[in-house]
Amino acid sequence: MTGAAGGDVPACVFCAALDPAGPSPHVVFRGERVFVILNKYPYNNGHLMVVPMRHVARLADASAEELSELITLTQVAETALTESYGAHGINVGMNLGRPAGAGVVGHLHVHLVPRWDGDTNFMTVVGDTRVVPEEPAASVARLKPVFERLATGS
Repeated sequence: MTGAAGGDVPACVFCAALDPAGPSPHVVFRGERVFVILNKYPYNNGHLMVVPMRHVARLADASAEELSELITLTQVAETALTESYGAHGINVGMNLGRPAGAGVVGHLHVHLVPRWDGDTNFMTVVGDTRVVPEEPAASVARLKPVFERLATGS
């Protein structure tokens, strides 16, 4: 991929996830302007991201329609995670720009991380290691039908 100044820039993982030639198996749901994808490096089982299909970096760059669908699918994701995983709580957040902690700079996205009472354990606190026992394919299989039902009413 070539940047505006002519230099090479890394391809966007979110844009690549929607490539018709090889869409990501981590995509859980596609709306009209926004999609939901599993985080490739999750903090917990079910760690989702809600992402505009259009490559926009900031909330200020998104259209009213994109923002509306972004928050609507974030709401659906909250319900889906609570229903599918029995989450006791959910961390919802955005990191806009590298200084704010964005891992994918340049493409707006909302993280949803399901949480459970007592889910901080020895491995995370002392071992600085996360254990995520569910394979991504199993997470997608668990979440897809719930998103279809909640987001489309079918």
